[in-house]
Amino acid sequence: MLEPDVPRGRLAPSPTGRLHLGHARTFMLAWLHVRSRGGELILRLEDLDATRCRPELAAGVLRDLEWLGLDWDGPVVAQSSRLEALSAAARSLRERGFAYPCLCSRADLQRAVSAPQQGDGELRYPGTCRERAASESEGRAFALRFRVPEGELEFEDGIAGARRFDVAAEVGDFILQGRAGLPSYQLAVVVDDAAQGINEVFRGDDLLSSTPRQLLIARALELPEPRYFHVPLVLDAGGRRLAKRADDLSLETLRALGTDPRVITQWVMTSAGFDVNERLEPREALSLFERSRISHQPVVLGEAALSALISGDGRAARR
Repeated sequence: MLEPDVPRGRLAPSPTGRLHLGHARTFMLAWLHVRSRGGELILRLEDLDATRCRPELAAGVLRDLEWLGLDWDGPVVAQSSRLEALSAAARSLRERGFAYPCLCSRADLQRAVSAPQQGDGELRYPGTCRERAASESEGRAFALRFRVPEGELEFEDGIAGARRFDVAAEVGDFILQGRAGLPSYQLAVVVDDAAQGINEVFRGDDLLSSTPRQLLIARALELPEPRYFHVPLVLDAGGRRLAKRADDLSLETLRALGTDPRVITQWVMTSAGFDVNERLEPREALSLFERSRISHQPVVLGEAALSALISGDGRAARR
């Protein structure tokens, strides 16, 4: 395992659809953040959602990242290959009183497999099963919920700054494991980050509210806590987060149109606040990258900006 002062980050795409320009921006900035300081980077496919993840989508993710010019260290790790370790962590939390069985409906539990996204309207769990006797769940399929302590949790984000969340008031007890034994996103990323020696998590700020939950899990499991860096998202012309269904913005489509991937690197850099006047590969951007210069504003990518990218003007695409 690396020393704490040596950066070790990760790219963690979920192969549930085609990567788009929003993914490209976040992943490239994450890559630059680690590589510019001589750190290591792993690639983990977060493929726990068996109903949406498919092998051809996973293969497409690898093609897209390689096309952009991003690399990683070591073999690709599929999160689904670590179910035994994830289940063991869930059992440990239950045995030590940090989690309890939940008998709520399947519909209430479905969303826990995937990362929560900004604007999804996540509802607070009212604690229905918190005081239910454990014997009532015997012989019945149940999920596991984390027993969230009361009070605020504070942490310092490397981009977003000081943040404070009251998980108990805002979310309540959240899912750790579904009825079928499938670990939730929140549990899986904490356990896998620790197992893979990740000491920096760089991702989109739609996951900022997940951070306090993940810190609570890490502390309960007595695992190291990585530093977090949340970068603003890319939005469409209507101010909405780009979705994987936006095929005209997918990297696969842009590649098929003959887009030069160096234009995307130029767009990523200029959209993040760097003055870059020419096309360049990610490695050529390493000497220019400084985390402190990353813009704190979301990027709006409308039709004019997309057309500029396709035509090869990465600087104009910023506007």
